[in-house]
Amino acid sequence: MGVPVRRLTVLYDAQCSLCVHLRHWLQRQRQLVPLDLVPAGSHEARRRYPGIDHERTRREITVLGDRGQVFTGAGAWIVCLWALAEHRPKAHWLATPAGAPFVRVTMLAAAKYREATGSGTPAGTQACDDRCSVPG
Repeated sequence: MGVPVRRLTVLYDAQCSLCVHLRHWLQRQRQLVPLDLVPAGSHEARRRYPGIDHERTRREITVLGDRGQVFTGAGAWIVCLWALAEHRPKAHWLATPAGAPFVRVTMLAAAKYREATGSGTPAGTQACDDRCSVPG
């Protein structure tokens, strides 16, 4: 049997206008599982999670559970929705084969937006590669 998740930390790109917008949206939602929203690569993120690849978290959404769970890419998007009261049923559906194409389209759209706006690409770092983690 799995270990229950009681709290999640979402590492988001504070340099990306889309990521910041989604951070604010998540904060306004009723949460069934509390979400801590921490800028990826920040001092706070490095203090809390010294063993993860912080450069990768700036390129790919990463959600960490309070019991050591790590979610990236599509799984991270889905677990964020799962934590929200109004969106948990949708998260369950998105995690099925029927929902996978919708997750793929959403992630591709987000990656294209980040690429087009230059969001999340501080000087000297790799451009957004969210597309690499898109399923199928």
